Amino acid sequence: MTSLICPPLQRPLLAAAALAAALGLAHPAALAQNGPQLNLQRIELTAGMHRIEAQVAKASQERQIGLMNRPSMPQHEGMLFVFEQPATQCFWMKNTLLPLTAAFVADDGSIVNLADMQPQTEDSHCSQKPVRYVLEMNQGWFAKKGLKAGSRLGGAPFSARP
Repeated sequence: MTSLICPPLQRPLLAAAALAAALGLAHPAALAQNGPQLNLQRIELTAGMHRIEAQVAKASQERQIGLMNRPSMPQHEGMLFVFEQPATQCFWMKNTLLPLTAAFVADDGSIVNLADMQPQTEDSHCSQKPVRYVLEMNQGWFAKKGLKAGSRLGGAPFSARP
């Protein structure tokens, strides 16, 4: 039998880490390493005649993980990031395996701007004005559907606003 002897300074750190894990307080980056988040709430959005099944990342931790570590995503699926207040939103692709396009979306559902993002990069991609929503889809999806800045998305978060 082998016993593990910890130096005195490591004991409090190990105890804190064990307590955090027991309470489910793991760091978001650590959670992302466990695999993609696939069980978020889903909503249906529309872009003209096109249907989008979007997972909703509303909580801060859900937004931080986003589409990290996901090896593939069906063409009609995406992730809608919902923020509490309109602001300049910036995204990067660290630990994200898929090439994506981010649509920065105003409260009325209109696309403010689109940004193509390359996998596993730390380049910042930002909204051109304050927005509350960002929809990530597989790269090229918006272009294939003829959607661009000024196009409008429909669905629950947008139809509920004046």
